[in-house]
Amino acid sequence: MEFERVQDISSSSLLNEAIPLEFIRSEKEQPAITTFRGPTPAIPVVDLGDSDEESVRRAVVKASEEWGLFQVVNHGIPTELIRRLQDVGRRFFELPSSEKESVAKPEDSKDIEGYGTKLQKDLEGKKAWVDHLFHRIWPPSCVNYRFWPKNPPEYREVNEEYAVHVKKLSETLLGILSEGLGLKRDALKEGLGGDRTEYMMKINYYPPCPRPDLALGVPAHTDLSGITLLVPNEVPGLQVFKDDHWFDAEYIPSAVIVHIGDQILRLSNGKYKNVLHRTTVDKDKTRMSWPVFVEPYREMIVGPLPELIGDDNSPKFKSFAFKDYSYRKLNKIPLD
Repeated sequence: MEFERVQDISSSSLLNEAIPLEFIRSEKEQPAITTFRGPTPAIPVVDLGDSDEESVRRAVVKASEEWGLFQVVNHGIPTELIRRLQDVGRRFFELPSSEKESVAKPEDSKDIEGYGTKLQKDLEGKKAWVDHLFHRIWPPSCVNYRFWPKNPPEYREVNEEYAVHVKKLSETLLGILSEGLGLKRDALKEGLGGDRTEYMMKINYYPPCPRPDLALGVPAHTDLSGITLLVPNEVPGLQVFKDDHWFDAEYIPSAVIVHIGDQILRLSNGKYKNVLHRTTVDKDKTRMSWPVFVEPYREMIVGPLPELIGDDNSPKFKSFAFKDYSYRKLNKIPLD
């Protein structure tokens, strides 16, 4: 095994109420110091069931311009399906280590699929208090069941059903965002690769941490994706950076949290904001989340949409193949 799993570190750390030095963030990152404690602005919530389509479009566009993040309710994904998705994911992480390791990311893999711990380079050598599982869920041509848990037995059925619903929601939101740019409804979907756009499921598992004041589940980052559609469990932890402060995100049962990622920022030539966010951890409870990253296939070239570029609007970003963009960002190589 390449890395010691955080789930195992948690079990031993809780006994002595201390955490290894590499998990202690610098003072500029420690949540106890940096979390805003005053009145918190409300993260936008959009009711997709509202019959006033123009009102919905305005709300989605405004949130994407100002926050880069919003929550959607009445989104069409059945509450019971979300419950089942969370149940099979939780049961996987409660399995013995040997069973989880059977779907581990191979050490020599250039991809991120599989069960694992470390993800991206940290210039200060710090580690995040999280284990994860990655696997693609759409399109069928890129699904590799090698990294789908066989236990619990319902895992595959639930995730395949969820993929159908999350794809429909994603395309609804991309359509709204395209119209918000004054473009045809499928402009952003096509900009992400059309029918070859990939949907990557990730399960984040943040075990109890004896020093949540010092550690982070995931440090501050923006998502590589076009958009990310996330459902959390009931344990708070998502924080959003806005107006130079870190704010706690409210938990709304059965809502889907929508993150604008790097590729929509780039395709929209900066009109839509990619949200800077991070995750805190809890002293007593396990936090989990299920983001689905909607992203281009590896060779897809992504840059500002040509329809948005003109004499009065020059491109703000270079175009990159998604694989090259991802490599540069994860390895902290400049993108300009």
